[in-house]
Amino acid sequence: MAENSYSLNYRIIDAHTHIMPWDQIKPENLAAFRRTHKNYAQIVDVTSHPDKLVRYMDRLNVEKLVLINYPSPEVIGFTAAANDFSANFARTHPDRFIPFGGVHPKFCDDVAAEMDRIIDLGIQGIKIHPPHQYIYPNAYHESDAWSGLATIYEKCQAVGLPVMIHTGTSVFPAARNKYCDPIYTDDLIVDFPKLKIILAHGGRPLWMDTAFFLVRRHPNVYMDISSIPPQNLLNYFPRLESIADKVLFGSDWPGPGVRDIGANIQSFLELPLSEETRRKILRDTALKLFGDST
Repeated sequence: MAENSYSLNYRIIDAHTHIMPWDQIKPENLAAFRRTHKNYAQIVDVTSHPDKLVRYMDRLNVEKLVLINYPSPEVIGFTAAANDFSANFARTHPDRFIPFGGVHPKFCDDVAAEMDRIIDLGIQGIKIHPPHQYIYPNAYHESDAWSGLATIYEKCQAVGLPVMIHTGTSVFPAARNKYCDPIYTDDLIVDFPKLKIILAHGGRPLWMDTAFFLVRRHPNVYMDISSIPPQNLLNYFPRLESIADKVLFGSDWPGPGVRDIGANIQSFLELPLSEETRRKILRDTALKLFGDST
């Protein structure tokens, strides 16, 4: 894994990494990681041991990682125990890790109670993954069967937890990409006006214009740039600087095809962006959302 080859006078926050329970992942999905990471065994080792991961972060001048976890028993294999993993992992270095979790209404009899439980565990944000959970983020409008989604948003709005919603395609075998259009978050924005929403991946590669519109239009909507090859970022978002204070750097590491956090940072720094824009995206926007513990 790459070393730090850049010099900055501030530390970086990676708002989208998959530090996850490898033992819950279905074999066909593990195969995708193995195909794209020659150092697969090393990655599993580093991401399974908090102290090793912190040493890796220090080499890259990365202060904090957001640990993305969520239940997805049908597609990825994650159960509700992924919440416990995320919270327990973060507890080892609470100044370095920001744990996200989630509740899948289809597999939860009491969404409100589970939300209370994981908030008490220390979960600091909720991830909704439509193509992996087979659910539109505004499905509570269509059916009482999905009323639990509204409960999730109500709880998050009440206590100030951000909700990250996957937008854009997914490459995992059983993912259903019809759920991925960010326009389905527009109902949430209207119905829960104080809810902090992060559009993960900025709708890439099909719905970037929609994501850009929602971020510009609504004061509590942000996006991360994870899983977008940094060298292509300005092709997708030529007006990125105009929304820099609502954009978060994210790597999506060690997702399939994402080689290394440091390599992504280096590619991002090579873009023709102002230093102010770089700092907002690499650090300051995340501090607005997650707080400054430095």
